[in-house]
Amino acid sequence: YYKQHHDYIEYQQEMPCGVRMLTLFLYLNDVEEGGGTAFPLLGLTVQPKKGNAVLWPSVLDEAPEKKDGRTDHEALPVIKGVKYGANAWIHTRNYRLAEKMDCT
Repeated sequence: YYKQHHDYIEYQQEMPCGVRMLTLFLYLNDVEEGGGTAFPLLGLTVQPKKGNAVLWPSVLDEAPEKKDGRTDHEALPVIKGVKYGANAWIHTRNYRLAEKMDCT
């Protein structure tokens, strides 16, 4: 699990890749108990279910380089079973080109 944090990384504003605009988290298995993804500032917890995904923004619609502070999140501990997941971050600019240029 991981503690409450935000996926927005401020210093990436000035980098060729840009900031993380969206996060996609895919649940790869069912969890017997616990293991949810919580959004404390929104009062929301998503329970892991195989094949489901959660997509959330890190930035504001009207200002896609500015942090949307509402989407702090955390992975709650698994109480029973095991949790497997996969995530992807979508950046505001071309991350692959920036990575190729060693600018990430």
